[in-house]
Amino acid sequence: MRLHKLKAGESTGTYMVESPVTETDILKMAQQLAAQRLSRGRQLSEPKQVFIHLQTLLADYEHEVFALLLLDSRHRVIAFRELFRGTLDGASVYPREVVKLALEYNAAAVILVHNHPSGDPDPSQADRLLTGKLKEALSLVGVRTLNHIVVGSEGCVSLAELGHL
Repeated sequence: MRLHKLKAGESTGTYMVESPVTETDILKMAQQLAAQRLSRGRQLSEPKQVFIHLQTLLADYEHEVFALLLLDSRHRVIAFRELFRGTLDGASVYPREVVKLALEYNAAAVILVHNHPSGDPDPSQADRLLTGKLKEALSLVGVRTLNHIVVGSEGCVSLAELGHL
């Protein structure tokens, strides 16, 4: 990304960009902001805001990505990590690796996240089965699975809200 020269705006704390900003620049900045909003120590209090950040990060991939939002006992973010990359319509997810990452970060809870490159965030039967397997594997080591969020360009769907957790 190019560096843009900034100058002070008319209101306190605002800035104006002196050079042209492209659509690509704006999308990169939005992704950086979304990643910052899911950074260490952030409290997750508004699910809809979390959905927006996840959608900004994952909706434009042309392949499936499975990620974990790792949380402490007070549901503050420890880290957001992409764990598996797949193809246009699937990604292999290994419970052993999910548990290993949760333990590595000493997470008390996780939110499972993956995208649907088709744009349609409706969870498949395979998504629901995977959620159950991962929840069971994580619970064996004392890590709670709070949600599984499916991200698409059309929005996000929470498996917890659908009663599949």
